[in-house]
Amino acid sequence: MESMRDVRSRIKSVSQTLTVTSAMKLISTAKLRKARRRLDETVPYFEAVRAAMADIVDHSEHAARTWFDKRARKPSRRIATLVITSDRGLAGAYNAAIIRFVEDSCPSGSILIPVGAIGKRHFMKRDYVLMEDFSVSRKEPTVYEAKDIAAFAVDLFLSGRVDEFRVAYTNMISTVKQVPELIGVLPLEREALAAARPISRRARAAKEASGSYSYEPDEESVFARLVPFFVKGVVYGALVEAFASEQSARMSAMDSASRNAGEMIARLTGSYNRARQAAITAEVSEIVAGAAAQRP
Repeated sequence: MESMRDVRSRIKSVSQTLTVTSAMKLISTAKLRKARRRLDETVPYFEAVRAAMADIVDHSEHAARTWFDKRARKPSRRIATLVITSDRGLAGAYNAAIIRFVEDSCPSGSILIPVGAIGKRHFMKRDYVLMEDFSVSRKEPTVYEAKDIAAFAVDLFLSGRVDEFRVAYTNMISTVKQVPELIGVLPLEREALAAARPISRRARAAKEASGSYSYEPDEESVFARLVPFFVKGVVYGALVEAFASEQSARMSAMDSASRNAGEMIARLTGSYNRARQAAITAEVSEIVAGAAAQRP
């Protein structure tokens, strides 16, 4: 049986763990709210870019032919997948789920572009080709980080080094449900651009009045300049969704850990009280026995 000193030591240790898990839960909650708010603030900008691209495609398919190239004549398509994981654990099954999803979706020998130290370390030990790796801020992903990834993806596609660029990330359906998803980015899909919508009544009114926009110097040049912005928006959205999913998973994990720590402290406190009561009883018995022995 553990001594009272051992039980007190365990209670102190578990209490310290409870303090850490509670603090991590609060931090993840704040990060989650901030990331979702930042994404909502940037959505109108990327929606405007997508709306302009959709308008060009509607009026001139020739201007955008390069970006819709399926390259179906090639015997084997080279597909690069951006895999978004986290840099640290303590997030439940978040990293394990996206890694398992990528392994099921990408056969051995596939080209991967990892984001996050955990995914990078895992896939380096597997039969995959890691073309490049990117890191993002632990505080929250930024548009500038998404810009670097988007520029790299566009360069890969235009140079012909890859025929397709995809993004594997974790979509936060709710605070208790995160689902890994795989979306195609390049070549462009008409359905994705068709989802564009004007961001204001003024924009809709201007388009209805003019019938169509005028693009200078030409539609093809403007479309080529807009594509990196569009890719940046998709990558940034995936980064933020993955970051939000990570924080949500960490919140759940820390909440469960805090609850378990509280239950353990309650059990240890009960054990300590029983051990203390037993010690007091033993001392009282010794005193009574000593007093009885001294009686004539």
